[in-house]
Amino acid sequence: MDVIAYNALFRALHAPMFDSDTSKRGGRPNIARYLFLDPGSADLFVDWEAAAVTTVALMRAEAGREPRDQALREILGELATLSIQFRTQWAAHHVRIRHYGIKRLHHPDVGRLELAYRSMDLPLSDRAVYDLTVYTAEPGTASEDRLKLLASWTATQPSATAPTRHESH
Repeated sequence: MDVIAYNALFRALHAPMFDSDTSKRGGRPNIARYLFLDPGSADLFVDWEAAAVTTVALMRAEAGREPRDQALREILGELATLSIQFRTQWAAHHVRIRHYGIKRLHHPDVGRLELAYRSMDLPLSDRAVYDLTVYTAEPGTASEDRLKLLASWTATQPSATAPTRHESH
């Protein structure tokens, strides 16, 4: 669930996660860490409960696929220690492989967004698998207008420290 690469629009869309103290842990933003350890995540994720279930189910699937992954074991331990919500979801034993759906966000600057997403596996080494996630808004909707507004603000701001990146988790 580490965000290892992203573009400027993803950064703007998930600004509360990037600005969170949880992004300082582990050296990079992590969706699961933000979701379970930052109380503000409930403001960003409209369907916080569904996001929590999906996130833990994806992590459980990865833990089954790579039981010796040290970084995964460390974040699982951290979340289990610090979040009762994570422990509750982990105990449910849900596993999720599906990589598409709808994400509903309430962005602090542009308001509510409903975005379709699809993740694709990118096997880049002998063992590592990365996901490339693409978000889209339905044409002609308020979500599309709000996403375009956010994109226009992003385009007019000076570049941050990193080159253009893509989301992966």
